[in-house]
Amino acid sequence: MRSFRFLLVLLMGAWPTSRALGQESPYFITYDHHLEEPGNLEIETSSTMGVPRDGQHFFIAPYTELEYGVSGRWTSELYLEGQTTSGDSTIFTGWRLENRFRPFAREHRINPVLYFEYENLNQGSRIEKEIVGNDSAEADPNAEARKIRAHELETKLILSSTAHDWNLAGNFIVEKNLSQDEGFEFGYALGISRPLATLASGNNCHLCRENFNAGLELYGGLGSTDDFGFHATSHYLAPAVSWQITDNASLRFSVGAGLTHLSSPALIRIGYSYEIRGFGSKLSRMFGGK
Repeated sequence: MRSFRFLLVLLMGAWPTSRALGQESPYFITYDHHLEEPGNLEIETSSTMGVPRDGQHFFIAPYTELEYGVSGRWTSELYLEGQTTSGDSTIFTGWRLENRFRPFAREHRINPVLYFEYENLNQGSRIEKEIVGNDSAEADPNAEARKIRAHELETKLILSSTAHDWNLAGNFIVEKNLSQDEGFEFGYALGISRPLATLASGNNCHLCRENFNAGLELYGGLGSTDDFGFHATSHYLAPAVSWQITDNASLRFSVGAGLTHLSSPALIRIGYSYEIRGFGSKLSRMFGGK
């Protein structure tokens, strides 16, 4: 717990003091204030791989994201996810519909974003896009987990700032299971990142430093209304890097190290995304719009 508090203070103490333009982030869990450009569609395929403790099973949880910029202050996203567990089976675990809103159009020193997500999942979901509530070391077999469905509502308060080419973001998470009569669950995510270079080298290369962005995430659960705090919760510290392969395509990679005895030893994440610019106008013209 002392180490956890030290890491929390370390991340918060890295807050920069002046402003700069926003940069693409390598985060998998933490959200910053940058939204999808209006009319653009980003298609991403990602996987979360869990390295097990003794007696547990290795799992791979692939998912696909479709992110669309509805307006300059509104981004909507659809998730489709599944899961494969070694020695068990492969199952479809459900879908999520996410919306993010920026209350203010202009850039501020601290930029708030409001996040709302509806989830229609079963208990086999393992993509670990957020860590909330209290955890147990036990996991049900897929045959049982797929029968237990949950309709959940998740909200986040996102606070983000970009300065001196650094981005610092913090998310406070509240989740409610609408299928059961139980309380709210809480979680958090903190992230800090910056590009490896801020000026273009002038060379036409894929491996130039300005094409890479490195960061660090700290995320975990904060219990529930019945037991708020760090008791029986999972926490992870995860270095992450993104690589802008082309103007439209990027690759991200992260390895999260578990910080508590209920955490997995490691969560390995990899994602590839491709952005279709002007998708909305192209779709409109296809159906006879102007």
